[in-house]
Amino acid sequence: MIVGTCKIELHIPGVNSLKAKRHVLEGIKDRVRGKFNVSLAEVNKQDIHQRATIALACVATTRRYANQILARAIHLIEKNPDALIIDYEIEML
Repeated sequence: MIVGTCKIELHIPGVNSLKAKRHVLEGIKDRVRGKFNVSLAEVNKQDIHQRATIALACVATTRRYANQILARAIHLIEKNPDALIIDYEIEML
């Protein structure tokens, strides 16, 4: 059993309230969860309007498959015009 995790730092330009930030993040979370079988949560910077840290986790039988799922999820987030990926880190456990 392989557990793949990914921490993603996001910049969310154009939002000026936590409510607007939550709206953008909920859209991202819903799309990623709907397309991939991953767990996803905001894990840091909850009180900063234009920044967010989200974490994804998946369980797979091989490292390759876990990495593939996380890479596809990152690519989906990159396509979102409301948020920009600053940095991300993938780790296999």
